[in-house]
Amino acid sequence: MIVTSQLAAESASYREVVAAGDFWIESLKTGQTLRILDLEGNQAADTLFYSLADPHERYSAMDTIREQGNIYLTAGSTLLSNRGNPLLDIVADTCGRHDTLGGACAAESNTVRYALEKKCMHSCRDSWMLAVSSRDEFGLGKRDITHNINFFMNVPVTPEGGLTFEDGISDAGKYVELIARTDVLVLISNCPQLNNPCNAYNPTPIEILIWDA
Repeated sequence: MIVTSQLAAESASYREVVAAGDFWIESLKTGQTLRILDLEGNQAADTLFYSLADPHERYSAMDTIREQGNIYLTAGSTLLSNRGNPLLDIVADTCGRHDTLGGACAAESNTVRYALEKKCMHSCRDSWMLAVSSRDEFGLGKRDITHNINFFMNVPVTPEGGLTFEDGISDAGKYVELIARTDVLVLISNCPQLNNPCNAYNPTPIEILIWDA
């Protein structure tokens, strides 16, 4: 569902461009609004959310899909935790839908999906591990890398129930905007994947904007 935002970028309290293949990890306070902006189009932003008070509580694809009755995320979706609590609401979306089934690229998936020699190519899981190791204060580790959302990524479900990774449906300047229902930790890998068409085989920057409550 396409819903545009009423917030002006000039009034944001925080703005940062995240380079292609880089990561972003920061906390978001209750009532703050987060915008993920696709600067050049067809980029994928692989994102994890955690309760800031207790990172063992984190975004759950299963609970979110079950409660909303839809496998795609868009404006009006509430992101639920593994304890059934709301973490964030998607309040604006100019892309239309976002994937929460396809998972994130890793050394193992690079090998299975593409070729053995692709194993050591940089991946979202690598970025997440670099992120958590750089911010010890959040207390995250390898076991905390779980369900993620692929903002802007196009992963249709086939009639047989399989998944395919197709050309992105985003474009330059499109965005998704979320409001925090509780204090959350946000961990983003600006996907470095070069082997599937999710970002037109050309990873590009995204921008993060935050507005205070």
